[in-house]
Amino acid sequence: MGFFDDLPPPPVAPSPPERPRPAWAMPEDAIGVAVPLDIALAFGDGVAVGVTALTAFANGFEVTVSAVARVDDRRGRVLRDGFRRAYPPDEPPGPEFLRFGLRYADGGVATNLTFPGALDAEPAGPLLIHHSGTGTQRRQTVTYWAWPLPPPGPLTVVFSWPARGIDEFRTEIDAGAVRAAADRAVVVWRDA
Repeated sequence: MGFFDDLPPPPVAPSPPERPRPAWAMPEDAIGVAVPLDIALAFGDGVAVGVTALTAFANGFEVTVSAVARVDDRRGRVLRDGFRRAYPPDEPPGPEFLRFGLRYADGGVATNLTFPGALDAEPAGPLLIHHSGTGTQRRQTVTYWAWPLPPPGPLTVVFSWPARGIDEFRTEIDAGAVRAAADRAVVVWRDA
């Protein structure tokens, strides 16, 4: 028998209780439903950008933004810098940053210019939170979580990318289609 075999196992600390997920957070126990979209692309200096997917959940939606460069960027900076939040929170972003926002039919606005940080209370207005991203030297795809579901009416999508020659581009998505898809989202684990 070895030295450590004679020692009693350490006591197991009880797990702290799980905090309930905030009402505004993306559900972890549900599968969203894809919203049919007509792709509208903003074209700039050697780039195209647009919303390429939208997935609705009961309390909000995931929106996927894709940017494609016309030619290979060996250093990968053009697209990467467009999505990278490399500026202090108290300063405006530089022209290389791709600005993305949503305007709800009731006037609510959510953009990628602000980061809500840790939210203990329900936010006063719509949120747009960077969720995930991936890319190559010619393509970047970033997913955002948008909360809450949009009210009936148009959901306006706005892009601006000054360094790439996109001053401001707008397109609309029917919020009714988003809400209809949200009604079909599936909660996988009701006890989670």
